[in-house]
Amino acid sequence: MAGMTSSSRPLLNRRLAEFGTTIFAEMSALALHTGSINLGQGFPDTDGPEEVREAAVRALRDGRGNQYPPGPGVPELRTAIAAHQERRYGLSYDPDTEVLVTAGATEAIAAALLALVEPGDEVIAFEPYYDSYAACIAMAGGTRVPVTLRPHEGSFRLDLDELRAAVTDRTRLLLINTPHNPTGTVLTREELAAIAELAVERDLLVVTDEVYEHLVFDDAEHLPLATFPGMRERTVSIGSAGKTFSFTGWKVGWVTSTPALVTAVRSAKQYLTYVSSGPFQYAVAEALALPDGYFAAFRDDMLVKRDLLAGGLTEAGFEVFKPAGTYFITTDIRPLGETDGFAFCRALPERAGVVAIPNAVFYDHREAGAPFVRFAFCKQTEVLEEAVKRLKSLAG
Repeated sequence: MAGMTSSSRPLLNRRLAEFGTTIFAEMSALALHTGSINLGQGFPDTDGPEEVREAAVRALRDGRGNQYPPGPGVPELRTAIAAHQERRYGLSYDPDTEVLVTAGATEAIAAALLALVEPGDEVIAFEPYYDSYAACIAMAGGTRVPVTLRPHEGSFRLDLDELRAAVTDRTRLLLINTPHNPTGTVLTREELAAIAELAVERDLLVVTDEVYEHLVFDDAEHLPLATFPGMRERTVSIGSAGKTFSFTGWKVGWVTSTPALVTAVRSAKQYLTYVSSGPFQYAVAEALALPDGYFAAFRDDMLVKRDLLAGGLTEAGFEVFKPAGTYFITTDIRPLGETDGFAFCRALPERAGVVAIPNAVFYDHREAGAPFVRFAFCKQTEVLEEAVKRLKSLAG
């Protein structure tokens, strides 16, 4: 039979059997086919700072990074990452032993889980979760244990009692994402302190995905879990240039942690890409040294776009969960008389000329995510204005 061996064993590793083509590929193809505005996949439609792009061009021309860069990353970038963590959060890391450059945050997550998780280990992740989490846990042979963020007073919140109850003797690792994609939740100081106490009490490792660290709004504040008592020595912190500087195609991410944990992650990472993004690493080193004004202007611009899209979605009839961080808005489609996010998103391009993502793909408990749909607002203002205009047709 096609796609089968003579022993009738499926070609795809059974650990990955549940993961087909991503919803992002499906929805992006639908956007292209229908000429719709794509507010599904989270990438900007304009490039980041010109001086950062020129830094990459300069590195290319100067022959820096055109051959294999050092395995841990170029020294200039590792030094810049350490300086960024010190300046922003008071976290001190040795660039030589406690920083590792990766092919984006996605590889950092994969390498960390492959390095730290063995078959039978349980990994707790907050659902809805970024889709690569589930696949990486599966590839490592671990068992994912979802703890569900639930709507409460206009945002999605963590139930700390549910988190504590999820920890067993088989729990190896907590996978934390804050600011959180797709809900836009930013964990509070009190929530993070409780997570830290739990991790110390149960001797758990923690991997934190902090790629939206510079996109927090209103009164929210990004607090790295590694800054809490007892956490620096057990936390693998992951950052990325793509979201902060709007060069997602460069795929430059990083890990900061203790020498032992960085060495473990590097042991897995070296057999994935080995190295990547040579010239771009030099450019990102310069980007991380940009003045605070850049980061503030970037956040302020996204805040205006958040409010533009949130207002339009509200007028169109959605219930809107205004995000405290990231560049995504989660909505509830039930006020529109809809209950199935998949069906709604597949029909939306024809109905309104806009593409979104059904949040259910980010859940193990699909029914919990069924009525929720995610929109991205990291687009040009005129694109968002046109999307808002189109979406208002849903209000009748």
